[in-house]
Order: sequence, then structure tokens, then C-alpha cells
Amino acid sequence: MSTLRVPEIVPPPAQDCETLRKAFQGWGTDEKAIIRVLGQRNASQRRIIRETYQQLYNKPLIDDLYSELSGDFRNAVILWAYDPPERDAILANRALKMRNKGISHLQVIVEIACASSPHHLMSVRQAYCSRFESSLEEYITANVSLPLRKLLVAMVSSYRFDKEMVDLDVAKLEAAKLHEAINKKQLDHDDVVWILSTRNVYQLQATFECYKQNYGNSIDQDIKRCSNGDLASLLKVIIYCIDSPEKHFAEVIRASIVGLGTDEDSLTRAIVMRAEIDMMKIRGEYFEMNKTSMDNAVIGDTSGDYKDFLMTLLGAKI
Repeated sequence: MSTLRVPEIVPPPAQDCETLRKAFQGWGTDEKAIIRVLGQRNASQRRIIRETYQQLYNKPLIDDLYSELSGDFRNAVILWAYDPPERDAILANRALKMRNKGISHLQVIVEIACASSPHHLMSVRQAYCSRFESSLEEYITANVSLPLRKLLVAMVSSYRFDKEMVDLDVAKLEAAKLHEAINKKQLDHDDVVWILSTRNVYQLQATFECYKQNYGNSIDQDIKRCSNGDLASLLKVIIYCIDSPEKHFAEVIRASIVGLGTDEDSLTRAIVMRAEIDMMKIRGEYFEMNKTSMDNAVIGDTSGDYKDFLMTLLGAKI
């Protein structure tokens, strides 16, 4: 499911560090060497490279990347170089610090909470506390107003059971509770928040299926009919991330590319977050949704080293 291509024979970490150090020296930066090394190493290998670089040169690798690179390429490489939990903590913090936050910004928090494993979410929360001297829940509370705050705090505070256990009677009962709340336009009802933030993913997928069978529409369709406000939009993102994260990220990539200009931050986030998880599935969903190649769309809307780095994460040989 990953698109990352790690060489069969990986050089020792010290050799990778030497290659990176040489790429930074001289009159110009050897961006291709940086892409070849970091763009073809998995998370654990990148962590060892960072640790070894610090030991060898007494300087954080991230600092040298920041000083030597620029623009969208720098942002993508640095996000990729971090440990995934610290990376996601940084992405969440950036979203929460924005002055005019919309759902397109806050959805990164939903992605972390609902499209990742419970263990990863816990690691992100720990990384957030270490890096920002505040819990993620506290920062959401201070920077997001009700009713969005209520949903987001519940999502990031959850620790879902991660095994495939489904009770169809519970699914039917909770589908009815969700239907009632939606009909009454009570999208932040305690039942809605509790069900979506505590049940395991498989149970919720069964609940969504029961909803569609019993009431004729998918739950996201009924939410859309109920309201077109921010709360409804956030709820739909939560449901998409739980029900089919690959479809959600395919849509994030599509939305970042269509129209005038490219939303590089969203495109980078989607590819960096999912390249080691389910990017093959996302590529397939993108084609199903748009009848065109995701890779060609990325190539057509990006350029230079930034394009080469993203395509390397997508498995291309640069």
C-alpha cells in the first residue's frame, strides 16, 4: 500500500549523513542528492539518519535542511524528515495557530485523530506536549470555538479499540441515534460526539452501513441536507476519514490541484502523511473519482525539486 521505494541495499547511516553534508557544502546545494537519500528511506531509517547526523556534526539535520533549502521543497523535505508523530504535532499546531481557520485547515486534526491508528494518535499527543508545552486538547480549547471545539477535543482525546470487532445490534441502535440527531439538526448532540469518538473504526463502518440500509441515504448525504455550515462540514470529514481515509485523501489531493493555482500545503500534507501508509489505495481512488492519473496531475501542477521530491515519495524514479 506504500509507494515509498527503499533500495534493496541501503547505505549505512553514516554514509547517508556524509552524502547529505556534502550536498549542503560548496556554492550550491545538491538537491538531487537530498532527494535520493531522504526520499528513499522509511521513517525508522530517517530517524537513525537524524540521530547519526547530530552525533557526527553536532548540529540538527533539520537546521541544515532549513538553511539550505527554500519554498515548498523545503517544507516538504523537512516534514518528511521529522518522525511522523512530531510531524503531525507540528501540522496540528500550524493549523490551530492560523488566524482565519476554516475546515480546510482544521481537517488535519481530524486526519490525525480518525485516519490514523490509536497508537499514532497517542504518540502525536505526547509529541505535542513535548514540543509545545501544552496538550493538544488544551490548544484546541483555546483556539477553536464551539461547537467545533467539542467535536475536535473528543476526537483527539479518544483511544479506539484497534481490533475488528463489530456488534450489528449496536450498529443498528446507534445508526438510529445518529439519524434522530441529524433529523433534529442537533449535529453536536452528545450521542453523536460519543459514538464517533469512542467506537472502533470497524464498528463505525458497520453503523454507517446500517444507516444507509435503514434510512435510504448515506449519513453524509443526510448531514449535507441538514446543514451546510462548518459543523456539518467537519462532521463529514470525520465520517470520510473513518469510513474511507483513502477516498478522503484522494479528494484532498484533487482539491489542492483543481482550479487556479495549487494548494501546495495540502498537497504536501497528503503525500507526506500517507506515502508510507496507503498511497497506493489513494492513487486508485483518485483514478476512480477523476478518471485520470493522480501522478500526472501532480506532475502537471508542480515543478522543479518540489515536483521531483513528491514524485519520489510516490514511487517514481527521478
